[in-house]
Amino acid sequence: MLTIEALNAISVQEFTAALGSIFEHSPWVAARAALLRPFVSREQLHQAMGAEVARASAAEQDALILAHPRLGARGRQRVQLTESSASEQSRAGLDACTDEEFAQLLRLNELYLARFAFPFILAVRGHTPESILDAMTQRLANDPATERATALQQINRIAGFRIAAQLAQ
Repeated sequence: MLTIEALNAISVQEFTAALGSIFEHSPWVAARAALLRPFVSREQLHQAMGAEVARASAAEQDALILAHPRLGARGRQRVQLTESSASEQSRAGLDACTDEEFAQLLRLNELYLARFAFPFILAVRGHTPESILDAMTQRLANDPATERATALQQINRIAGFRIAAQLAQ
């Protein structure tokens, strides 16, 4: 497990390689945050990475949102998941959905994608398939600007969990 001290001492390239997967398929976040070192804690690192996302262009933010997989991916789509996403979805029970839950998940994913033009994003830690389906249903009522902001907030929350899992306190 990495330490903050070790992260502060390595090159930008090594830092990016070590933390490039914190934000799904978006190593640019880690590369930019590396320039803000030294960090004194995981929390400060997380704040810095989140600030880089907030400062990013709308196009970069959109690409980050679009880099996220659909929840409940199966078959060939499952192979495309990052290790972190696969593990997070599995712990939330999405790989063990009933056929009915999976059909509802597919339907809600399609409705969500049609309405917002990006995948539904939720930090699934602590969720169950039922609570995920409830969140999807509720968030379908949001306007596009609110939902885009919510997606970015959820991405930052996911990043916080990933940083905590990857770095020693």
